[in-house]
Amino acid sequence: MQITKWVVGAVCALTLAACGDTALEQGVIGAGAGAGTAIVLDGNPVSGAVIGGAANVLYCQSNPGRC
Repeated sequence: MQITKWVVGAVCALTLAACGDTALEQGVIGAGAGAGTAIVLDGNPVSGAVIGGAANVLYCQSNPGRC
């Protein structure tokens, strides 16, 4: 079961690389991935959503060619 959590967590974290066309879409995608990862890893989903949303917007805005 422990390995399954890490695999699912890694998949959720990798979805942060998926960018939207606007900053709002990027934030929503990142928030979903962050909350999902936090749930799988028994963390706080609200904190995961905030961190995931901010991280995805920051990444996508800093690296527009990679999104």
